[in-house]
Amino acid sequence: MYNTSHEVQSMKEKILIVDDDRHIVDIVRAYLEKDGYRVVAAYDGREALEVAAKERPALLILDLMLPELSGWDVMRSLRQTSQVPVIMLTARDDPTDKVVGLELGGDDYVVKPFDPKELLARVRAVLRRTQPAGPRAPISVGQLVIDAGRREVWVGEKRVDLTATEFAILLVLARHPGMVYTRLQLLEEVQGEAYAGYERAIDSHIKNLRRKLEPDPQQPRYVVTLHGVGYRLEGGDVS
Repeated sequence: MYNTSHEVQSMKEKILIVDDDRHIVDIVRAYLEKDGYRVVAAYDGREALEVAAKERPALLILDLMLPELSGWDVMRSLRQTSQVPVIMLTARDDPTDKVVGLELGGDDYVVKPFDPKELLARVRAVLRRTQPAGPRAPISVGQLVIDAGRREVWVGEKRVDLTATEFAILLVLARHPGMVYTRLQLLEEVQGEAYAGYERAIDSHIKNLRRKLEPDPQQPRYVVTLHGVGYRLEGGDVS
């Protein structure tokens, strides 16, 4: 027995493309399906939420400027119940758009016009972050426990839900507590490649981590900044 191309494709993750430009949807669909992914589409924000609930995709490619509901509103709604990875599409190279999207829980962003091959590489990178790790002992740093195998994070008795990118960044920091990582190093560790202009996005992910992990995000005990250098994970003790 051997796998036909249809059988191989059926094993790939399902991806939801959300864009009101049908031409963009068709182009992205063609590249994803050629790579073996299953694709569903939605053309406005309300439809996106309906299709996401019904199809339960492994990842969303989400335009921010949508009719009915904006991409930001779609992400706000999604993050109430789901940590499904989201790659944002934005028509403007506006740092504010990117920062807001990332702080709402986006995992990555791509600026229009874009190279479909780069978008495909981003999809692969984000999905790699969601793959279960092999068996290994949970990592404990103070009251913080990171279980890579189960993809679970606990602070004391409280379980914390993280996006794929937030979890990946925390896991990198937790493997070497006290070691300082620059933004560029974190990008390379998490994505496998540091895309130009994306370094500052790490700050948004760190802000989200602090909001979810820290008793007081303004005075972090765990994810600590070394000004002018980068970030490190500490034991959570009050200084």
